[in-house]
Amino acid sequence: MLRYLTFLLYPFSLLYGLIMWMRNRFYDRGLLTAVEFDIATISFGNLSVGGTGKTPHVEYLIRLLKNQFAVASLSRGYNRRTKGYILADANSTARQIGDEPMQFHQKFPDISVCVGEERMLAIPQLLMDRPHTQVVLLDDAFQHRSIKPGLNLMLTDYSRLFTRDHVVPFGRLREGRSGYKRASSIVVSKCPPNLSVAEKEKITAEINPLPHQRVYFSTLAYGELYDMETLESVQVSPKASIHLVCGIARPQPLVDYLQTKVERVFLQQFPDHYYYTKSTLDKVKLEFEHMPGEEKIIVTTEKDAVRLHLLLDDLKAMNLRIAVIPVEVQFLFNEGESFNNYIFDYLDKTVPKVAVTAE
Repeated sequence: MLRYLTFLLYPFSLLYGLIMWMRNRFYDRGLLTAVEFDIATISFGNLSVGGTGKTPHVEYLIRLLKNQFAVASLSRGYNRRTKGYILADANSTARQIGDEPMQFHQKFPDISVCVGEERMLAIPQLLMDRPHTQVVLLDDAFQHRSIKPGLNLMLTDYSRLFTRDHVVPFGRLREGRSGYKRASSIVVSKCPPNLSVAEKEKITAEINPLPHQRVYFSTLAYGELYDMETLESVQVSPKASIHLVCGIARPQPLVDYLQTKVERVFLQQFPDHYYYTKSTLDKVKLEFEHMPGEEKIIVTTEKDAVRLHLLLDDLKAMNLRIAVIPVEVQFLFNEGESFNNYIFDYLDKTVPKVAVTAE
């Protein structure tokens, strides 16, 4: 019955898709203006609503570039409790700048991190605050067409390729599938690490890239657990039970990974970008205490950790210790070097390849 009711949303998808098509045509024909900047701008975005792994891909670029260029990241700061342009500083919190920018700020203190809904206005403000900036990484800016980035990288989730999806609300696409033509290159994310060459070729043919577009395939590689408060390494026995607490769009890849490491994994899921409260922690503690097993531990993601850190005093009072699992991107088929060179080839044409020290 629910399946048939879902089809009632299809006319609304057609209407929304038409509106987005008209908007894109206005930009394509110059009726709406897209601004280009003299500095290098690299966007990582997607056609769908969340869950494609943008954050670890942006972090990949930060690690790749930060020792050779003065790097800045610019995000909208989704679900933050503030408005307008903000440059992260020592007093910033996830509430002020959003969880993903806060994660960048904590992990990479040597880059500039800023947020702003209007990216066209935020970049000039950033350059006034950090005039040495050479590369701006635009997080989730594929549909933000008021800026024309130098490289427009598009992600599509392996388990839900844009070629098999539909426009919201019938599907999860923010615009029609043809939007992929704006991408400089496409990354199929969250692939199984043992993806075969035959399936790679099949997916590439399905995407049908334009002559100038390259298609890369990436997977998620999870790191060693560490204590959220002390940052010390946390060791877990294969016989342990993990209580996974997270508010991310698609936790299943993480659940699947943890199930290969321990006997039992219990998921307590919250909405994406969820801000935890004292009441939430009470529920977490109750679920954790009733979880079977002698050896058990609470685990969360890095993105959740920056939001949970707002309640650090409550966590201490409740004696709730939480381990954090980091995640990084790896490119499959030994194409990491090819992707890196692709990025550097663009930057060689845009900025001088000179080592700098961030202010």
